[in-house]
Formats: sequence, C-alpha cells, structure tokens
Amino acid sequence: MLVIDTDSPTPPYEQVRAQVVALVRSGDLAPGTRLPTVRRLAGDLGLATNTVARAYRELERAGIVETRGRHGTFVGPDVDSAAEAALDAAAAFAARVDELGLAPSEGLRLAARALGLPPDGHVP
Repeated sequence: MLVIDTDSPTPPYEQVRAQVVALVRSGDLAPGTRLPTVRRLAGDLGLATNTVARAYRELERAGIVETRGRHGTFVGPDVDSAAEAALDAAAAFAARVDELGLAPSEGLRLAARALGLPPDGHVP
C-alpha cells in the first residue's frame, strides 16, 4: 500500500507517516487494523528500520496508532480525537505567532519547517 518516492525532497519517514495518515483518514485502514512490524515494512519499502520506527513513533505521538507491546502496532480506536488535539495545538500555535507579532505567512513557514515539509511548502 505504501510507496516511497526516492526522488522526493520529503524524507522517507515523513512519506511513510503521511501515507499512513491518509489511509486512516480515507478509511482504508480501519481502527484496530494491525500494521506490519517495523522490520517487515522497512524490508518491503527498502528502508532502514530506524526510518520506519521514527514514522511509527510520530504516528503514535499524534494518536493515529497505538503500540501494544509485543502484540504490534494498530490503528488507534479514536483517530478523530487525534485530529481534534492537533487542531487545538494549531490554534495555540496561531495565537502564539500572533502574540509574537509575526505575520501569518511567517507562522506558516515555521510550521511547515517544524513538520519537515520542503521549503516550497509542498504538502505531499
């Protein structure tokens, strides 16, 4: 299901993360679906295990997936709450950008940088 574009300026871990998020949001990966192990997915995609592990950690931090110890990594039961938490964080960031007197365009540039997006702001 996942494909890595080796010519893309987007780092491979971010490509994995973004594609998993898109599959979850589209419903192609339903809550409770078990994801491949880090080692297996890394092998399938031709990536280092640390690359896939980083993507999984970021997905877990965002509430998209949950790791159940030796049982594996699964799509989280309540992905909508993760989106709500991200929206709350974005609102807090926007308020802080305003407090600092920065232009919204500068805030967007900084957010894109923090998200690991390329300088041109292209969203994969």
